[in-house]
Amino acid sequence: MKLLGSLTSPYVRKVRVVLAEKRIDYEMQVDLPWNENSKVPEYNPLGKVPVLLMDEGTSLFDSRVIVEYLDTVTPLGRLIPDDNRERTLVKRWEALADGISDAAAAIVIETRRPAKLQSKDWIARQRGKINSGLKAVSIELGEKNWCSGDAYNVSDIAVGCALGFLDLRLPDIDWRTSCPNLEKLFAKLMQRASFKDTVPPAA
Repeated sequence: MKLLGSLTSPYVRKVRVVLAEKRIDYEMQVDLPWNENSKVPEYNPLGKVPVLLMDEGTSLFDSRVIVEYLDTVTPLGRLIPDDNRERTLVKRWEALADGISDAAAAIVIETRRPAKLQSKDWIARQRGKINSGLKAVSIELGEKNWCSGDAYNVSDIAVGCALGFLDLRLPDIDWRTSCPNLEKLFAKLMQRASFKDTVPPAA
């Protein structure tokens, strides 16, 4: 298997964490889809990462699709429950965490435009999504050890990757003060080798 993507992408990191947790061997190929010589559009017509290239030549894209596939490759450390209700709740958490990352990425892209073309209203709307998303995650986590269920799973991975992305790209968002229980969860996640080994390089 070969994984195409950016080392700073929270979606790519989510896949890398799952690959590490499942102990699946793969080759990481750094490929920035906005670069002129990017190979990503050859495998994902949407031109987005991550892209997982299978040994037989098939490509998978969208982190949620890739993660779901990887969880079935080996029975080691299942990260998505088999029970339909529990599975749905985990995927709901993942969608919420990815939504926070989506809003953060939208801000990053907007602020890279010339200043006169940037929309302050657009940026404020995305920040609103991040704040409401963080509040919802914090409330639902409460005093629990893990986001969904009694064990570490994809919901925790997705939340951890979103929080790490905020630290990287929007460090002015002080989520640790407003959501101390998320700080506790993040500290616990950062003790895992899968998270330590996938810390994104400084922007």
